[in-house]
Amino acid sequence: MGILTDDMKRVVRQQRMGFMATVCPDGSPNLSPKGTATVWDDDHLVFANLGSPVTIENLGHNPACELNILDAFLRKGYRFKGTAQVVDSGELFDEIKEAYVTGSHGIQRSGLPAKSYVLITVTRAAPFMSPGYTPGKTEEDMRKEWTGYWAGVQETNT
Repeated sequence: MGILTDDMKRVVRQQRMGFMATVCPDGSPNLSPKGTATVWDDDHLVFANLGSPVTIENLGHNPACELNILDAFLRKGYRFKGTAQVVDSGELFDEIKEAYVTGSHGIQRSGLPAKSYVLITVTRAAPFMSPGYTPGKTEEDMRKEWTGYWAGVQETNT
């Protein structure tokens, strides 16, 4: 068994959207949304590079990264720290591309053309949750509250 637990894998596969932090050459942080994040295996996460030039450039200077995945309704998630490798050719590229095209390897199909893939070797993983649980709320309470909130947002936007 690797570093990723079954629940971590469930959350990543279910949510898919995460926020990736990288380090710019000047040492400042860069945070970028990643909508194709998924589990590769027990120790690796992966996402398709559909248009992430700053993230890719930063990883070329410094492979350190953190990917945060949040269940917006439960207000819980996980942070994954590690190092990232940009995969843009070769056997691994072909294998990851095939998984995104066919939906194999437990990956939801993307259908979008990726320039490359980013494979994250997870070295540390930890849960995080909203302070909203502090007054004694349960997951059911949080889901109800945030389902109502997002339904209201949706009504406002239509």
